[in-house]
Amino acid sequence: MSSAEKWTSEHLLSPVDRAIHLEQRRAQLLPIVDDLRRLAREMESEVREREAIEGDLPGQAKLRAWHVGRPLFKAADDVERAIGDLISFNARFQKAYEELPQRREAKRRRKELAKAGQAGAIESAPASAVPTQRDEFGDVFDGLRKGA
Repeated sequence: MSSAEKWTSEHLLSPVDRAIHLEQRRAQLLPIVDDLRRLAREMESEVREREAIEGDLPGQAKLRAWHVGRPLFKAADDVERAIGDLISFNARFQKAYEELPQRREAKRRRKELAKAGQAGAIESAPASAVPTQRDEFGDVFDGLRKGA
């Protein structure tokens, strides 16, 4: 897919195309994150170095600098979170649409084998082979009565 073409939902159905899409977006977004963080640090230090405004309380200039620079740091975090969201999308799509049918088929086979195994075990087991509770524990329960 050339860089001039736009991504569509049909492109994201293939695991290879999703991996390519993720790497392209990561290559686009990581420089933006770095630039926003650099700019936020520079702005915060620039604002901190400014002279206090008349009537400021002690530490108010520092607090104002943090308050002004915070949206730039948040923007960088949001763009970085978008990369994580793209990774999450890829994992969820793979789990829900590519692996789910295989897991369901394996579960269905296990159930069929378990049913076949139970039916064979019930038919082949003799009735006297199952020990009773009395045989298993001896005379321990002889003196007990319900409600006594």
